Amino acid sequence: MPASPPGDERRKRRLALVGGSLGNLVEWYDWFVYASFAIYFADSFFPGENPTTQLMNTAGIFAVGFLMRPVGGWILGRAADRHGRKSALTLTVTMMSVAALLIAVAPTYGQAGYFGALVLLLARLLQGMSIGGEYAASATYLTEASARNRRGLGSSFQYVSMTCGQLLGLGILITLQHTLTTAQLESWGWRIPFLVGALFAVVVFWLRRRLQETDAFKEETAAAGEDAHDDSTRGTLKALWHYRRQAGLVMALTLGGTVAYYTYTTYLTKYLVGSAGMEKTTATLVSFTALALFAVLQPFAGMLSDRIGRRPLLITFAVGCTVGTYPIMTALGSASSYWSALGLSLLALVIVTGYTSINAAVKAELFPTRVRALGVALPYAIANALFGGTAEYVALWFKNSGHETMFFWYVSGCALISLVTYVLMPDTRNAALSRAEAEADGEAARERPAAAPAEAAR
Repeated sequence: MPASPPGDERRKRRLALVGGSLGNLVEWYDWFVYASFAIYFADSFFPGENPTTQLMNTAGIFAVGFLMRPVGGWILGRAADRHGRKSALTLTVTMMSVAALLIAVAPTYGQAGYFGALVLLLARLLQGMSIGGEYAASATYLTEASARNRRGLGSSFQYVSMTCGQLLGLGILITLQHTLTTAQLESWGWRIPFLVGALFAVVVFWLRRRLQETDAFKEETAAAGEDAHDDSTRGTLKALWHYRRQAGLVMALTLGGTVAYYTYTTYLTKYLVGSAGMEKTTATLVSFTALALFAVLQPFAGMLSDRIGRRPLLITFAVGCTVGTYPIMTALGSASSYWSALGLSLLALVIVTGYTSINAAVKAELFPTRVRALGVALPYAIANALFGGTAEYVALWFKNSGHETMFFWYVSGCALISLVTYVLMPDTRNAALSRAEAEADGEAARERPAAAPAEAAR
């Protein structure tokens, strides 16, 4: 079969990048919009006089959603390795649409007591399953669909789309803040973004049905079809057990990054409102602007990793987060203006970019095709359930107990653990993601000894 013309190949890669990214955007919009609007609907489900306690209850449900990530990572990661990245991506967005609709119609405490909180909990569990598979499927898809020398760039669009999803949620929040009164937002306005998310997901379902499968997966499927045993173990925990060291690496390198990311994104608005005393509208605008610039940074950092490797960026992130979290968070806690808060937020997100821009590629490059999605999904989801999903709750718990600064040291400690991992792990930039790439590496290695005498003679 003749190879595709270079122009067709580039067009195919661009379409895969756009298709995978847009779907990821809507998935993460639905996920993050819960955190963005929690300040308005917390007292609708949890009555009481203490606003911090109300936010802790909503943050607790936010964290519970993370507990389903390992389940979703296992089920959907297995599906992606056995039935294709495309089918898993289509399933995740369907689940997210249903969950968003459930939150949009959930009854308040005044209407049905704690039944509304139960609906909220069930929706978050479903979202957790969806995101558990979405991260791995999109990370694997974007990495495999990119040219070998541009995998850092390609995978960076995962956090571009994640961040744009959050920006979309914040943009809707800002719009509603300027068109509705606070009372209207707290009464019914908070339901609007969840209805919008459900509609967006329907559009993305249609889009993902038209994506092409990656060459690496099609190649692996053809090869596995010739070996019944290899085909039966694809995407299984038994197969993943052979790569348990790589799975441990995924957990360790995720630890610091996920805590830092959720600290400076989902928790930032609440921190500026609750600790710095900013108006909700000002804090939301700070988050929106900082995240917009953060999204722009991702591809540049991804391209840089394609030139110098992944480890330098990861190490820079971990060092910056370990030593910089306490002074940055302390300064943010006393920020009195939009510009000072924006500058400090940007500084923190520039540091976090060293992790976010390339972590998808690094994790995918650690595993072979037959267990790549599951290998990325399950350990990442476990690390997120334990540390990412609980970051906001831990922060609020320290605040409520009167020891808010202890959270800053907690973030630094998590980054320090990841720093040790980054220093000890190999750089994955040159890893072969397919049999064709591995064969090309083998041929290049066989040619090098023959070229050595000629080089020596010169």
